[in-house]
Amino acid sequence: MIKTLSASGMLGKVLRLVRIKNLVIVVFTMYAMRFFIMQPLLQSKQMSLQLGELLFMLLVLSTVFITAAGYVINDYFDTRTDLINRPKTVIVGKDLSRRFAIILHWCLNVLGVLMGVVVAFAIGKPLLTMVFLFVPGLLWFYSTSYKRQFLAGNILVATLTAIVPLMPLLFEMPLLHATYWQRLALSSSVFNEIIYWVVGYGIFAFILTLFREIVKDIEDIEGDNEFGRRSLPVVLGTNMARNIAAAILMFTIVVLAYLFGAYLNYLVNGKFDYFTFTYMIVALVIPIFILILRLLSASTKNDYHWISNFSKVVMLFGILYSIPFRFLVV
Repeated sequence: MIKTLSASGMLGKVLRLVRIKNLVIVVFTMYAMRFFIMQPLLQSKQMSLQLGELLFMLLVLSTVFITAAGYVINDYFDTRTDLINRPKTVIVGKDLSRRFAIILHWCLNVLGVLMGVVVAFAIGKPLLTMVFLFVPGLLWFYSTSYKRQFLAGNILVATLTAIVPLMPLLFEMPLLHATYWQRLALSSSVFNEIIYWVVGYGIFAFILTLFREIVKDIEDIEGDNEFGRRSLPVVLGTNMARNIAAAILMFTIVVLAYLFGAYLNYLVNGKFDYFTFTYMIVALVIPIFILILRLLSASTKNDYHWISNFSKVVMLFGILYSIPFRFLVV
């Protein structure tokens, strides 16, 4: 039976349904890539951003609405399993009707796609509209099919998460090429440093999201088993899934070390960046080791839930580095 809610109560449930905290992180990530990574790197080369602020805001809103629609449709199809895995968090079918959820899903998708199409045509790259058409479709099939398949859903969610920091670069780069084509003719590597940093963030987001998805599958193994989902822990067992997740974290540390080494090669002054090194150790490497230790000793749903939440904190630490980075660029 659907509860009767006040307007403020319904708004609160809708904000929970669309994961408002996650959406705030999406907004911050895209603006961080634009103003804390891309802009200072461009300025260091006597260049500037070309995508207007209004169009960029539409791009951010498009990403947010499509992401929110994905959360809604995921909960719509996950109601039965969530009643087993996390009954206290279920909203669709309890606080909000299933009809309301599906209408909200389509409204958010339509708004997101329309805004994305406007941006793509405004920059003269209509082919980029395919991004805003494919992603909602992938999120729909993830909720209805892919998440029930072995690893397919995990990899898809990690890939879509990695796309978020890449979106500012994807829509800025065509305009930069059009404006600075003469410099590119002289040196095709003029944008390499920008690509290196933004793609590096995308890789970091992919790896940690893949880790978190596996941990969530371990946490939800009871409901997944009940409804025949072929998640990693269901197919290979909890211990094997936990070992694979730990290996992903170890690989993350290796990737961070490689990216830091490559970053040092870009420094024109030849000096060692002690701030970045310290930040990486304190805010990323040590927390990742804590995750590994907690993961290998985890035995309850609460343990895995803590690990899942703390992995989000580590991802946030990674994004927050972009703020001091702006002032480190010479």
